[in-house]
Amino acid sequence: MMLPEAGLQRGQLSVADLESVFSLFLHRRRCRYTPQRKAIALAFWSAEGHLSIEELFVRVHGMAPSVGQSTVYRTMRLLCEAGLAREVSFGRGVVRYERAGSWEHEHFICEGCGRSIEFVDPEIDAMGRRVARRLGVTLTQHRLYLYGLCAACAAGDETNPEM
Repeated sequence: MMLPEAGLQRGQLSVADLESVFSLFLHRRRCRYTPQRKAIALAFWSAEGHLSIEELFVRVHGMAPSVGQSTVYRTMRLLCEAGLAREVSFGRGVVRYERAGSWEHEHFICEGCGRSIEFVDPEIDAMGRRVARRLGVTLTQHRLYLYGLCAACAAGDETNPEM
């Protein structure tokens, strides 16, 4: 992962830090930090929540119409390899991406409407550390997805905006 190597802490990265890390990563790979890659990275880093490739493409296309969807796919793969983004799958065949620094949370995914609710639970982090100690391993990250029905879907709310 690129972040520890760069001496940066997750959650403390400015856009300038992210750009520096990505630029260095690309340089080491003998790749250029093109204006298209920069536009994609900036659009991704400025977004809130989890983005699909299609949602990111729409954002980028508004700023840089010459950027193609395949360039968005390739750039997101590079951002993931650099440790600056992570793929998350909430089911339904759609992969979404979240930014570096937004990893200290878990996800509840509604099987009714597909909505994702992020939450933080210190007990889950403590459990991960206990399991790592017991196994004699170093835990670098974890992912937890809980599935069920949100309150609106469980109540059969036909007016749920997520449905």
